[in-house]
Amino acid sequence: MNNTGNQKAMSDVSTLLVLRHRNNTVGMVTSLSADGEVIDVTPENRDEGALMRINASEHSFAEFYSDFYHRLKDPEDYSFFKAKEFEAYETVLGLQSYLAGSSADEKEDLKQYEVSIEAVESLRNEKNKMTEDGSERSRASEKRSSFGDCTAQYRYQVEDVNWGSMAEIGLDEAKLMELGALEHLLRGFKTPMLVPVRFDHGEEGNCVVARLQLRLDNNGELVVHVHRVQKRVDFRKKFMGHKFSKEDRMNLLNSGNMGRVVDLLNTMTGETFPSLVSLDKLTNELFSLRLEFVRIPEVICGVDLSAEQRELIRSGKPLFVENLVSRQNRLFNATVQFNAERQWLDFFFNRKLKEDGFEWCVPATFRGVTLRRWQIEKLKAGEAAYIKGLVSKKGKTYQGYIRFNKEVGKIEFSFKKMDK
Repeated sequence: MNNTGNQKAMSDVSTLLVLRHRNNTVGMVTSLSADGEVIDVTPENRDEGALMRINASEHSFAEFYSDFYHRLKDPEDYSFFKAKEFEAYETVLGLQSYLAGSSADEKEDLKQYEVSIEAVESLRNEKNKMTEDGSERSRASEKRSSFGDCTAQYRYQVEDVNWGSMAEIGLDEAKLMELGALEHLLRGFKTPMLVPVRFDHGEEGNCVVARLQLRLDNNGELVVHVHRVQKRVDFRKKFMGHKFSKEDRMNLLNSGNMGRVVDLLNTMTGETFPSLVSLDKLTNELFSLRLEFVRIPEVICGVDLSAEQRELIRSGKPLFVENLVSRQNRLFNATVQFNAERQWLDFFFNRKLKEDGFEWCVPATFRGVTLRRWQIEKLKAGEAAYIKGLVSKKGKTYQGYIRFNKEVGKIEFSFKKMDK
């Protein structure tokens, strides 16, 4: 394609810019986590290949943004701007420069350039009214409603899927629904299970199992990516220049996450970059994510994380967290660890060190009290540490002794001093 054609192709693709109100920083959106947190890159850490690419046409963008917005955990924390893909870098620099030298009133002027969810919803509803047949609902609409969820929460719509391409691998809408895979695909996630797919032009008997995911290609078209099951990982071979240690191998096989930051090599450019590595245990594929793209939320299931805790998770290590709140408003404890393949957190329950070699880390807090360094050192050594300043549910203060149980990865409390 000539330069004119390239410019036209890029002009048909937009990307999304995000302004974080918490710290007045502007970034380029790469994805949205399963928990509704925005994942973005700053200009100095830009990676054009990782940017979210959106069909720039009015109605296509409206469909996308409505789905995107309603998947956000806290929409009021952000403002979003639409930019042509080839102008995104310069636009971010301009916005950041404007914010740095503007008064509060001048910053309010940016609202006229934001993507308005009200305007988007209005445009989307207008389109739906024009295309809706009042006497008959389509089969896709009926099945979509069976999810018990509004369609605005999906990244893609049933009618967006290229069902002709899906048929080539032996799948259709009914089959995907029967398997429980369609909802995950429409939300933009991989199928949580292995799906039987046909290959080699549909010749009889040529079937494999794989995980599927819907993605937009470079032309803004929705395509299905097939992640076939691979042979067992050969850890003797280097992965992007990294030689796996015995501990790396055990961590990947047991938890799916390597548990530390390593420098990986781009063999094309010779560039090295710190990254996390995870294993898709269903397909045996290794995935890496640059550390600059790792985003850790400040709050997990109602629990505020300290800067030290967030940095610990960002470094790939597991962190035990108490008193998390489930969607059913029930308290639970879990160990969380960042997964490079999912680009979000894994939750582990009741894992034991002796059974699977999982490396537990001493939490930085206990019942809301930040532990001192000497307390953490005692806990690491298996000793009991005195703690005071704890507050009961009735508001009364109390004190006692704590010890780290390496078998279950949690801190235990006793009013009496415990034996070593």
